[in-house]
Amino acid sequence: MVFSSNLFLFLFLPLFLAVYYAVPFRYRTRVILAGSYIFAAWWKPYLVLLFVGMQVWDYVISHYVYYAQERGDARRARLWVILGLGGDLVVLGYFKYFNFFMSNVNEAIVATGGAPHVFDQVILPIGISFYTFHEMSYLIDVYRRDAKPAPTFWDFAAFIAVFPQLIAGPILRYKDVVDQFAERTHTPEKFSRGAVRLMGGFVKKVLLADSIAPIVDACFGLESPTMADAWLGTVAYTLQLYFDFSAYSDMAIGLGLMMGFEFAENFNHPYISKNITEFWRRWHISLSTWLRDYLYIPLGGNRHGPVRTYVNLGLTMLLGGIWHGANWTFVVWGIWHGSLLALEKRMGGPKFGIPLTMLLVMIGWIVFRAPDMETAIDFYTAMAGANGFALSDVLRWQLSGFQVVMLGLGIVVVYAAPYWREWKQKLTGAEAARWRHTSLAYIPLFVLAVLRLSAQSYSPFLYFQF
Repeated sequence: MVFSSNLFLFLFLPLFLAVYYAVPFRYRTRVILAGSYIFAAWWKPYLVLLFVGMQVWDYVISHYVYYAQERGDARRARLWVILGLGGDLVVLGYFKYFNFFMSNVNEAIVATGGAPHVFDQVILPIGISFYTFHEMSYLIDVYRRDAKPAPTFWDFAAFIAVFPQLIAGPILRYKDVVDQFAERTHTPEKFSRGAVRLMGGFVKKVLLADSIAPIVDACFGLESPTMADAWLGTVAYTLQLYFDFSAYSDMAIGLGLMMGFEFAENFNHPYISKNITEFWRRWHISLSTWLRDYLYIPLGGNRHGPVRTYVNLGLTMLLGGIWHGANWTFVVWGIWHGSLLALEKRMGGPKFGIPLTMLLVMIGWIVFRAPDMETAIDFYTAMAGANGFALSDVLRWQLSGFQVVMLGLGIVVVYAAPYWREWKQKLTGAEAARWRHTSLAYIPLFVLAVLRLSAQSYSPFLYFQF
């Protein structure tokens, strides 16, 4: 089940909210858990058993960590947290990287003249990268004494499973939301804010991301793209990925508000960044802060001299790339961003400006989008004009006027939205009240998006594959 579907919007969500608000507050955590299990089971029911098994594992381990600390046994607490994290990583590693590992082993065997192994492909459980990070941060927070273990399994399981962020984030940290599970407000104002945010994300996904997607698929599907083809595909994918992923985050945050939760923002207009460091403060904020707090700083951060700082940045981004997927392209993408961050640190945090920063980001997005390194390299050479310069006839007939218009509108939205928001925030008094109702414009756009969704084929969010 996905947010951008009529099944979710007009059946699952209304039924869930009706039950959620019908029961007393003390039972709502269990309603969240039941609804989230149904939501997760819609794809592959048996994989919910893995989901529940990981929850039981980390819930039990967290209490052993806590009890060891209460007895002053730091060594045993450390062993318990290593065991818990190790179990999480083994599960993630098997389901996400086993196929990749075996494929590379077989390539090496074939290269030496041997016969490849025959193995069954492992099905990747949807959202496993996100909820594994949720569980790992929970164990680490308990070990660091930033939070106490969840008082009941239901509280912990609901935190991990809460369906708005289950599949593609934002990545929640237990210490940041634990109090909200114990006590949160439910007001018409908060619910309406959430509904507007939900509609805005849905509009962004269906009208912008999904309208630009055919351009991306056409450009990256060409055998010999020209320079114009390659650059068009790169710009289109840069917009598609942002609108698609930020739309999911908007809808997740909106759904959270409708349930009384305040989830942290995950995007802050990343394409107006003036260097790569700023970009990572604005893009996928929950992941970048997770990597900073649970990986970069424990590695030593910038506390042990410049060389160690560069190494820590490189390792952090390399692992961030690998987290996205089991492919050499993600390894290269992580190395690319780690190298840029280290270079900026060496240069003292330069301001490249928006155009140069966007160029560096887009260069990285090509290898992020490509199915393999060979395709990425071919695309880079095409961008340099290896296959000609003008838009190819093969691509031209695939483009529609609507797609091109939405691509142009997407560019306008990306660069006008932050200044529109800044202007509205400065308004006060009667002038602010006059512009407060502009969010009502989402209603006709939402209706249009629903109609378009009903007419098009299934279109999952891009980050579901990670």
